Parts: sequence; structure tokens; C-alpha cells
Amino acid sequence: MVSKDDYVKFLAEVRKVSGIGTLSPDESGLVSVRVDDAYNVNFQFVEATGKVLCFVEVAELPVDAPKAVYRDLLVGGLFGKDTAGGYFTLEPETETVVYNFFFDLETAANDIEDFISTIEKILQLCDIWAERIKGNLADIGAEAADHSPLNNHMFVHA
Repeated sequence: MVSKDDYVKFLAEVRKVSGIGTLSPDESGLVSVRVDDAYNVNFQFVEATGKVLCFVEVAELPVDAPKAVYRDLLVGGLFGKDTAGGYFTLEPETETVVYNFFFDLETAANDIEDFISTIEKILQLCDIWAERIKGNLADIGAEAADHSPLNNHMFVHA
């Protein structure tokens, strides 16, 4: 069984290999790192399971986000489509889409390079989903504009 001390040692090794100097957990085991001024990558140790939850804020949705966005996220969640074994949640107060992935601490600690590589892949996946969500939001905006009276040439010039 792994402990919080094992988690702290693991983070020290990740810090050494990656060069990221801000991997110190708070009292609850939470670590948050800003990556490329684009994503907040968070790690939370779950001592009861020996897992490390990695969660990344992907996009903030407008209150009136179209069904297509939610449908795409639901398909990803239910069928694992383009999620690489992770899953999405939606933070209800801010409408923020969050990507979640669990690491087994013992396995991750045995191969720090693979852990870092997996984090890089997660960030690439988040880039893909952020663009996908942005595209769904833009498609709906364009569709609404296509149905606008102005675009149907119903506007009468005086």
C-alpha cells in the first residue's frame, strides 16, 4: 500500500526529471501546475486507492452551449471515444469541462519518464478536445447566423 510520503517522493522525482519546480502538494495532497499558459494540470493523491487523479480544465462552456457539445462529451465518456482511458466531468458552477485520468502511483513511480510522456499526451488530447468544443460552439453560431433573417435576404432596404 502506498502512502502520502510515497506520493511526495514521487513528486520529487518528477520535479527532478521534468525540471518543474512547483510540484509540492498542499496538506490535502493537491498539486496544481500551469502549463504553457494554457492549462491548469492538477494532481490529487487518493490514499485509499493508491491512485493519483490528474485533472485538467479543458474549456469553459457558455451557459447556452448547444446539445452538440454535450453529446460529443457524452459519447467520449460513455464509449471512451478519443479519451485515452480518461473521462470528462462538468464543473456545475462554472460550466468548465474537466478531463480526468487516474494513475496507479506504484506503476507511475516505477517509470517517471512514461508518466511525464503520458501527461504530455493528455495535454495534446486536451488541445484536441478544446478545438473540438470550440468548433461545436462555432458551428452552432454559424448555423444560427444562416437562419437569421439577414442571411435569408429578408432584410428590406428602404
